Amino acid sequence: MATPVSDGVRADELALADRLGVALVRMNKMHACVAAHMSKSGLDKASFVLLANLDHLGPSRASALAEAVFSDPSTVSRQVSTLVKDGLVERRADPEDGRASVLAVTEAGSRLLSERREQRNMALARLFADWPTQEWDQFIRYFERFVGDYEKALPNFIAESGLGPRSEGEK
Repeated sequence: MATPVSDGVRADELALADRLGVALVRMNKMHACVAAHMSKSGLDKASFVLLANLDHLGPSRASALAEAVFSDPSTVSRQVSTLVKDGLVERRADPEDGRASVLAVTEAGSRLLSERREQRNMALARLFADWPTQEWDQFIRYFERFVGDYEKALPNFIAESGLGPRSEGEK
């Protein structure tokens, strides 16, 4: 067994982490390219992420949406204003507190998400066309596990990198 290099992490584990990190950088570069093209077609990546998360959450306050996307409420508020102006999101009275409002995806927003999801699914199906179904399924299971673990670890990654504090509930 290899000796730990730092914080109980072995050199071979760091080498694997580096391989993954390099692959993630490559994927982020390609994702940025797609995001730039999305922006040219009228909806930037950040707005799309908000719209998709709001669709997943259901009608929600802006603060809950900001928390769901690990963003600042003031930033989310500006982005939501554009989504409202574009008719993709609407503000409704909060059923629990009439003085407050919740955000909800409109029919046009749902239609846009559905169209984009169909386009994405077609592109991914073509990408994996040469993979045996069993390998594709196995990759997806591992990738879903990775994304779930990454999502749980994200607040700590942000705090450890000095990019922001952990939320009060995570101390």
